[in-house]
This record gives sequence, C-alpha cells and structure tokens, in this order.
Amino acid sequence: MSHTNSKSPAEDLNVLEICANSYASALAAQNGGAKRVELCDNLAEGGTTPSYAQIALSKQNLSIEIWPIIRPRGGDFLYSDLEFELMKEDVKICKSLNCDGIVTGILNENGSIDKKRTLEIIELAKPMPVAFHRAFDMSNDQEKALEDLVEMGIVRVLSSGGSSSAIQGIDTLTKLVNQANGRIAIMPGAGINENNIIELMSKTGAKDFHASAKQFVASKMEYRNTETKMGSIDDEYQYELTSVEKVKKLVSLLEK
Repeated sequence: MSHTNSKSPAEDLNVLEICANSYASALAAQNGGAKRVELCDNLAEGGTTPSYAQIALSKQNLSIEIWPIIRPRGGDFLYSDLEFELMKEDVKICKSLNCDGIVTGILNENGSIDKKRTLEIIELAKPMPVAFHRAFDMSNDQEKALEDLVEMGIVRVLSSGGSSSAIQGIDTLTKLVNQANGRIAIMPGAGINENNIIELMSKTGAKDFHASAKQFVASKMEYRNTETKMGSIDDEYQYELTSVEKVKKLVSLLEK
C-alpha cells in the first residue's frame, strides 16, 4: 500500500481503527470490515511494540492498513536514551516491512510533548505517516499539545479527552475536534463500544474511532495447574482476541 497524505473522498467517511493485539486480531479486524489496525502487544499495559513476526505476517497477508505502535514498555512516556534507541530501531523495522504508518507518543518530564524526539521519529519514519497515541492524554496542556502535534505534521491523535474513557471525556473531545478544525484527525478511543459510538460520533464530530472490540477466548488446555501463575492476570486459561462480530457491529453503526 502506498503512503500518501492526499485527501480522497473516502476520507470523508467514518473510519474504525481496531487496537489489534496480534496478527490473529488484525485478521479479525479485516474480516469485520475495519479500515485500519493499531498493531500492538500487551493490551493490559496499554499496548507495546509487537514482534517482528506479528508485523511481517500482518503486512504480508492482510490488505487492511497496519500501523504498529512504537512503545518499548508500559508505564509513563518519558523514555531513557536506551529506550529511545530501541524505538528508532523499531521504526526502521516498520519501514522495511512497508507498514502504512506508525503510532507513538513521547513526553518530557514536565508533561509537554517531546518535540525534539518526536521530530526525529517523524523524520526517520518517512515516507510513513505518524500518529500520536494516548500519551497525549497524559500531557500537561492538551490545547498546547495539539498545536505542537499539528505543527510537527502528526496526522492523527488518539484521545479519551484526558478521561478514563472516551464517553467520559466527550466534552473535551468535542473541543479538540473544533480546535483541530481538520488540520489533524482527533480519534476518540478508550471504552468505545456499540452502546456509545453513535453518541460519540454525533456529539464530537470526529470521523475516526478506535476500539479493541475484543472478547475472551477460553483455553483448550485439559490439564490445568491452578496452584501457580505465569503473569499478573487472574485467569491465565483464557486470552483476548478481537471479535469479528463486534467489529462488524461497530462498522455498521458508523456507516449508518
């Protein structure tokens, strides 16, 4: 897929982006009719950079837009020099695999956008476009942060309006869409589902929406050791996967 920033009539339509935690989830997103995936790993951490294989197979076998997240760990968005080197290597990998874009977010200690490093990522990513994730919601001044992102050429920003969910941050999201005024896409995300996507669409005026549309898949293991655990989740005999049916439902609501 070629990288272009020119507007097409399709861009006037509402777009569903799925936060896909694997190649399997990206396939489900495509089968459900989503236009784009933010490909990541570790949803419980808010998403970290997916493996080379997840990106490579998604790009090889799928027609949906693949935008990997460039985030070396969970937690805050203030990165060490070592972590920033890792991020730059991951950008190069995404470029070599012809990804449709990348998603990242870097802040300074004071909560402002780290413009120096973000510009370095943007330059390195070319010709891939760059989107900014919910690090934006952790910034110290969203109005100023948005202007910084516009100035740098970021194409889209994922936000819950600084709240724990997009529906709770709906008033702020509406203000951000008005402030953006078509210069950058404001994409509501966090807790978006079939019960609130219509309200978010009609009130905010946003055109892009971000959802995981996930469900739990039960393990097929017959033998189960209930005495020990490998990670921090409660039930390790299940895992999360994007649901084709949930994606279809969201896409149909957006297309109405």
